[in-house]
Amino acid sequence: MKKIIVILGVIIALPAFAQQKDLFPNRENSSSELEEVIIQGNRIQIPFSQTTRDIQIITQKQIEQFPAKSINEVLSYVSGVDIRQRGPFGTQADISIDGGTSEQTLVLINGVKMIDSQSAHNMMNIPIPLSAIDHIEVLRGAAARVYGINALTGAINIVTKREKYSSIIADIQTSSSFKNKEENDGSGIYGGGSAEFTGNFGTEQQSHLFSIAQSNYNGQRYNSKSKNTRLFYNGNYNFDANNSIQAMAGYARSHFGANGFYAAPGDINSEELVESSMFSLSSKHQWNNFTISPRISDRYSEDDYRYFKDDLSKGRSLHYTNALMLELNSTLETRIGTFGFGGESRLEKINSSNIGEHNQDNHGVYAELETTLGKKIKGIAGFYANYNTNYGWQLYPGIDLAYLINDYWKISTSIGSGQRIPSFTDLYLNQAPGNVGNEFLKSENAWNYEGNIQYNKANLNFQTGYFFRNITNFIDWMREDPSQPYSPINLKSNKMQGIHARISQNFDLGNKQSLGYHVSYNYLHPTVKTLKGTQSKYALESLRHQFITGVNYTINNLTFQIENRLLKRELGKLYSIADIRINYQVKKLLLYTNVTNLFDAEYKEAGAVPMPTRWFSLGIKYGWKQL
Repeated sequence: MKKIIVILGVIIALPAFAQQKDLFPNRENSSSELEEVIIQGNRIQIPFSQTTRDIQIITQKQIEQFPAKSINEVLSYVSGVDIRQRGPFGTQADISIDGGTSEQTLVLINGVKMIDSQSAHNMMNIPIPLSAIDHIEVLRGAAARVYGINALTGAINIVTKREKYSSIIADIQTSSSFKNKEENDGSGIYGGGSAEFTGNFGTEQQSHLFSIAQSNYNGQRYNSKSKNTRLFYNGNYNFDANNSIQAMAGYARSHFGANGFYAAPGDINSEELVESSMFSLSSKHQWNNFTISPRISDRYSEDDYRYFKDDLSKGRSLHYTNALMLELNSTLETRIGTFGFGGESRLEKINSSNIGEHNQDNHGVYAELETTLGKKIKGIAGFYANYNTNYGWQLYPGIDLAYLINDYWKISTSIGSGQRIPSFTDLYLNQAPGNVGNEFLKSENAWNYEGNIQYNKANLNFQTGYFFRNITNFIDWMREDPSQPYSPINLKSNKMQGIHARISQNFDLGNKQSLGYHVSYNYLHPTVKTLKGTQSKYALESLRHQFITGVNYTINNLTFQIENRLLKRELGKLYSIADIRINYQVKKLLLYTNVTNLFDAEYKEAGAVPMPTRWFSLGIKYGWKQL
């Protein structure tokens, strides 16, 4: 505890943002650059400075400084986001926002939905390496009006780079805990490495981003080795000022030991192989004040779970899922504001060894208006209507308002609704005696109310807020006693209240020195109506306290950053994780080292999987861009 207190004291007293050069740029001006970020996920795209919701932006400059090896680890430093990893090193993780379940959070890549209709456990099996990311948008609260179904508690949109110049980034890393392997897990020590290569060909008229990433770890405990492959392409071509086309494609493959993932202790020799591919083709056309953008996209996944990895004749689950999506988005600028309207269809199907063969379709239409009242009030109001072949029509309205007190203070409020369609696993899984689905489930529905106050001046940013969310027909997996299988049921309601506060600030110390800090605190208070005499699988796994702090100090070409996460779950013990990163730049080369879990804390995030103890990483990154 003394170590924890000391590091928290240092972090609170100082804190965070860094300095780089060339492709590793200076973070001093992060505040002004955030003002220029256009929120890509909205159908009506608006600058970050004009948002009327609680949206957090993680820039490439920040990602460069975090002591993180994967997108999962980057998101673990974001207020309100809960990353529950079963497989470290970017292998497998559940992601949720503000106490929701992983099924209630939507993940997107450049606005394309990564919904996995089999299970949200595979939603983060995405093909994006860190070096290909421009920024990440995190929207908190029910967001059906903005994103459609399954954005019940929030959404995370990963936006990749789109540059007008050519560049190359190569990132090679090796890491280890320097601890000997466990008995029957081979010889040597636990460790591994990764390599990422990202190239962009860009001009004023077009850009083409290519990336490939490979990681290979022999594990961090018995039967936890992993091998991950990521391939990604994103292209943009402007025919003229009013017409453009965009294409995106990716492939992700993860093969990993699944010891303790789903059915401990019997699954000690389990493994899983997950493959996902996606593509998207869209265009944008503008005639005076009218813009229209059609898009077709598809995501295909294969999930091969082997309960006994050495005997595939039994205990094997094979799932093949596909989701085809057709969209038509448009905007019309008028004197009273900007209208957005359009529709989308999502066609989902699965063929599975223990779920069966099923399909379901979703068809949605939306309309919204973004306008201003005078110079002080800005608002967006609209609705999303969805038809599901199993659940019929449902309507989800929402409204966001912001009042600009002056140039520095802003008050905003939001009322929104959302829906989560049960997954094929929820409905049809037949894995007796372990887990059995319930085809009579109803869809989850939520209303979310929030208010925020924000101060932004120069390099000081502060925000605090409160939210209340009520989910009806909340789905939880339950059983009456250990002799029975878990099965999902609809509970009457799940109410959640929360408060948050976050502050960040940068200081230019002169003589090529800078100092910065960021501090955030998130408190959640759930009220879940469960059935007496039953065991719940998910209802009380959310974070109750989340305290994140960071400090950054830069002198010349040397950058030092420390991040600390203090976490307490509803039924878990308080734990603190400290991570450190040191960067040193030599012309186009960036040398770096990470130490994660500095004080060797013992903790679990999901299932029966102990997370890695102290872990050391050493890397070199080469960045070149066309002058």
